[in-house]
Amino acid sequence: MRIYNFKNIAVVPTSKDFVNLTLSKTQRKTPTVIHKNYKISRIRSFYMRKVRFTQQNFHDRLSQIIQEFPKLDNIHPFYADLMNILYDKDHYKLGLGQLNQARHLIDNVGKEYVRLLKFGDSLYRCKQLKKAALGRMVTIMKRQASNLQYLEQVRQHLARLPSIDPYTRTIIICGFPNVGKSSFINKITRADVEVQPYAFTTKSLYVGHTDYKYLRWQVIDTPGILDHPLEERNVIEMQAVTALAHLTAAVLYFVDPSEQCGHSLEEQVSLYENIKPLFSNKPLMVVYSKVDIIRPDDLPEEKKATLKIFEEQQVPTFSISTVTDEGVANLKEQACETLLAFRVEKKIHAKKVDDVLNRLTVALPRAADQSRVPCIPDSIWTKRQEKLTGRQRKLERDIEEEMGDDYVLDLKKNYDLPDEYKYDVIPEIWEGHNIADFVHQDIFKKLEQLEEEERLRIEAGYYATPKIEQSQELSEIRELAAKIRERKAIMKIEARVQKQSTKPVMPRTATAHVRDRSVSRLKDEMSRLGVDIEHDDDGAHFKNTRGRSRSLSQGPDSRPRSVSERVISLSRAPRDETGVKDVAMKTKLRKVAHKAIAKKVGKWGRKGEADNFIGTKMPKHLFSGKRGIGKTQWR
Repeated sequence: MRIYNFKNIAVVPTSKDFVNLTLSKTQRKTPTVIHKNYKISRIRSFYMRKVRFTQQNFHDRLSQIIQEFPKLDNIHPFYADLMNILYDKDHYKLGLGQLNQARHLIDNVGKEYVRLLKFGDSLYRCKQLKKAALGRMVTIMKRQASNLQYLEQVRQHLARLPSIDPYTRTIIICGFPNVGKSSFINKITRADVEVQPYAFTTKSLYVGHTDYKYLRWQVIDTPGILDHPLEERNVIEMQAVTALAHLTAAVLYFVDPSEQCGHSLEEQVSLYENIKPLFSNKPLMVVYSKVDIIRPDDLPEEKKATLKIFEEQQVPTFSISTVTDEGVANLKEQACETLLAFRVEKKIHAKKVDDVLNRLTVALPRAADQSRVPCIPDSIWTKRQEKLTGRQRKLERDIEEEMGDDYVLDLKKNYDLPDEYKYDVIPEIWEGHNIADFVHQDIFKKLEQLEEEERLRIEAGYYATPKIEQSQELSEIRELAAKIRERKAIMKIEARVQKQSTKPVMPRTATAHVRDRSVSRLKDEMSRLGVDIEHDDDGAHFKNTRGRSRSLSQGPDSRPRSVSERVISLSRAPRDETGVKDVAMKTKLRKVAHKAIAKKVGKWGRKGEADNFIGTKMPKHLFSGKRGIGKTQWR
């Protein structure tokens, strides 16, 4: 995480709310009705589902709390130390650890009671085991009341912390209380920090943002620091010390020459010497504020001697006034420039620069070859000459006017090809094939030769065939075949017309359905055409039908069965593998099995036994209209 935003942490409920939310969700999301006449496996699964669902709800909610709170070992040291100062690192870790232990205990309780429920032998036993499991889970959560309350307070305070990016360009303002730090940040940023004429108005870190050279800069206003040992500093002061210790930023140390802050110059210089180790490896600037009251040059000599320590250490000094805006813009510009140069220099000395430089290649062009003779294409040279002389080359239009009727348009003469290639035939491509590959050059000569050969063959009578005397029987067969083909074509046309017609189809009950294909119709058609198929001697077998099986048509005593016997034998169902005697008994058992849920599912139209949906809470016919004697609920 580069930007830490703790406002997204979910609210931590109290132990009472935690339990109520989980148990109510279990009641809403799981089935609620069970009967003692159900199978024991169904009763066990009913209560095992409730125990598992409750355990998983507790597990998910506790996991969400544990994961959303920041881990002190995984975040930036600035935020880790800041949380240690504000909330006590040991107490914070202990609270999250207790929740983690509670989650582990609840998981074990759920597994243990699910294992016991697998051996429940009655509805009462299973119900008592479920009750015990949920009771133990609730007891574990009630013991976490203080931890949940503490973590909720931490969450609320974290949400109020400003979002500070430890890696971006940052300017930190520090010094004694009431020396003008908050007034300066209000001038250069869009922050609105409270300013009052008394000490410790700022009790926490405030962040403002400003722009310089199209870059976003982060300005942090720290609480005032007093000059005493580190172990004696309170929580408010330690926030400023933490920011100075862990953030790589430009430090502006404010000094009040007018001493209106309540502290002398000696005390302010002494504080500078005390916290000077925190300024190491950071750009530092000393700012004289409130110069509209008194300037450093107007101070007495003994006071000037106190401030000479900054000149001796070669620390840049600036004078500003937030009342008259004197030096404010200059200080902002110098602080940003100094920090920018510092960050660039730090990156240059880092190890990553070598990796970046190894990936960069500087290309140096070679010297031009002086032996190459300059060459100008003819077309360019011709155009250049025409432009210099003012003469233009002849166009096709000019040539056409000169030649008149003798002009022939030739577009190939200007091709940039040798003369022997200019007039080659361009191949014509059709479906991916070159047509020229399939056309012979002497195709017309060969065609004339074939025509001449064909003419000679016709004159010689090559194609003349002798007439074969056809017998009377063969001619009759051919005539009959022609009639059959003609009739077949007519039938196809009639079938097509009948299929395309839109006449309504009569139902089968109104008129008898006429079969399109039958033996009688075939005989009629063939008789009409002159074919005699009345005799069955040639093996046509028009009247042969498939006989019934002997097993169905005869009884066990080899006598023919009656119709009623055959129907009864076919409708009798075999005895199935479940042990049910017949179909009636099977239907009766199915009704008994579903009798318990038939009322809820069938009568009330519900999806199943877990469906608790109530469509209309207040039906209009029961709660509207005139009321007589009695109550509405008794209608």
